[in-house]
Amino acid sequence: MRRYTKMFLLAAAAGLSIGIGGTVYLSLDHKVLGSVLFTAGLYAVVLNGLYLYTGKVGYLVGQTDKKTYGLLLCVTWAGNLAGAALAAQAVLMTRIGGIRKAATGICRTKLDDTPFSILLLSIFCGLLMFIAVDGFKQKGNPLILFLCVSVFILCGFEHCVANMFYFTLAGAWSPKAAGYLLIMTLGNSLGGMLIPVIKRPEE
Repeated sequence: MRRYTKMFLLAAAAGLSIGIGGTVYLSLDHKVLGSVLFTAGLYAVVLNGLYLYTGKVGYLVGQTDKKTYGLLLCVTWAGNLAGAALAAQAVLMTRIGGIRKAATGICRTKLDDTPFSILLLSIFCGLLMFIAVDGFKQKGNPLILFLCVSVFILCGFEHCVANMFYFTLAGAWSPKAAGYLLIMTLGNSLGGMLIPVIKRPEE
């Protein structure tokens, strides 16, 4: 039990970190600069060994004990939601809570989209997130993080944890939003596992 509690706390800290990235993105009018600075959230995650769902799910492919790792992913997802929601609620209690208006516009765009479009955009994001995290693990160069995160934001790809933050900040939660978040999670999962699945037969 203590092990899973620690996992949950590490995941909540990752959700908080992504919330900080989302806050700076919404605070800036310059989209490119905002997308680059958003990466501070992912950089904090990888430097501190925090548990981010989109950074972990791709490694399910190489696990021998998929049941245990699957449980880790579920705890991570729940912790990310708690951390991202906490970050959003905290921001709303400060003088910068006015960024809620920007979050509302972003959420409206997402919720007006079709489920299939959301799924495809989420797959692209999951692919980029795996490339970012695995590339940093392999090379230790943070540039890959900044490139991949900036690209997924500027392209409008869907990141489930970032959207946990946006939905909470905008007060946009509804049955539809919850359903779309699950579609985003599925898409991020498929995208994150794509490269490991392709590479596995060669190993």
